[in-house]
Amino acid sequence: MQLIQQTADLSAYLAADEVIDHHHPLVRKTAARLADGVADSYEYARAAFEFVRDTIAHSQDSGDLRVTWRASDVLEQGTGICYAKAHALAALLRAEDIPTALCYQKFEVVHGLVAVRFNGAWHRQDPRGNKPGVDAQFSLNGERLAFEPDPASDETDCPLLYAAPHPVVLDTLKSAHDRPHLWQTLPTAL
Repeated sequence: MQLIQQTADLSAYLAADEVIDHHHPLVRKTAARLADGVADSYEYARAAFEFVRDTIAHSQDSGDLRVTWRASDVLEQGTGICYAKAHALAALLRAEDIPTALCYQKFEVVHGLVAVRFNGAWHRQDPRGNKPGVDAQFSLNGERLAFEPDPASDETDCPLLYAAPHPVVLDTLKSAHDRPHLWQTLPTAL
């Protein structure tokens, strides 16, 4: 699948905003800790991916009722669904000047992940969190995502790469008072 930048301006994929708040002290502190001792930006990106995948609990898997959406809150509370974990990873990567986009897949509901830019190309990564049947890995040589869409079931990869969270996703996260409510209102389309 060919990934398509929503905006041609690559600097948009390095920007901070209210969601991907990579200027926040906690994001900066976490990024500095992850960067300590790594050889290059590729190794940093892998470390940040594994940190978010393995350390930030997917709230559905863990049973956590809290809903997070801002990257710094995800890091502080240590929980979030796929969108929130993608926001945290994007902030950590952008904090180290690695262009990072938000992207989505459509299953019964929309699933969120990221794409990183290395060697002039975008590479999707899914920090959702592994569990039985899910084995997402950081890779620039072929995707190792959490889920593979089944076109026969009307599941799709969305090719657009967003510099900021899709408004439907963000509105859904912001309006949910807890995860059970969020689960009932997850978007089924963008």
